Amino acid sequence: MRENLSVTSRSMAFTDCMNTTDLATEKKGIKRKNWRMRIRFFLKMNSSPSLPKSKLRNNRYRPTADDVNQWAQSLDKLLSHKYGKTAFCVFLKSEFCEENIEFWTACEDFRNITSRRELVLRANSIYEEFIKSEAPKEINLDFHTRKAITQSLGEPSATTFLAAQNKVYSLMENNSYPRFIHSDLYKELCAAAKGEGKHIKS
Repeated sequence: MRENLSVTSRSMAFTDCMNTTDLATEKKGIKRKNWRMRIRFFLKMNSSPSLPKSKLRNNRYRPTADDVNQWAQSLDKLLSHKYGKTAFCVFLKSEFCEENIEFWTACEDFRNITSRRELVLRANSIYEEFIKSEAPKEINLDFHTRKAITQSLGEPSATTFLAAQNKVYSLMENNSYPRFIHSDLYKELCAAAKGEGKHIKS
């Protein structure tokens, strides 16, 4: 009973991460500076006039304007694109809640493990990093989901973290993803992908 009350309290106190309105003004300035540094890193001008169109079409080093527009269609489309996922990670770090995407990614990798020994080792590693109470990157899970994971650690399977992964995905989809799509970061990514990156100030 106490455990359930504790979980309820945490759920009411926290969503998936800090609300940006709670951040100090100076931290917002740091966020914007970090965004722009990362944008320049993986979103340099994609429409260089010195490159033929055929090479630009085949250049997957940077996302196109169409790619960036598709990220707004769904979280699935965002995460399925290498640089869409990178941009989302940058945003979550700016809100101090990157543990959600890191846990989701760890679960994706975990499901592809074929070695039994590696499966056990990785299951315990994920548990220590994200699941157990007071874990360094503890994610917000209900008591029953956490308990089910704990009980399966002795004989982990590819689906050990599936329920928790789905809960975290839903949390991101309903909270941080909409904020990302309406954020200054996403707007600046759109501008840079359209060749308007010159407007991104240092």
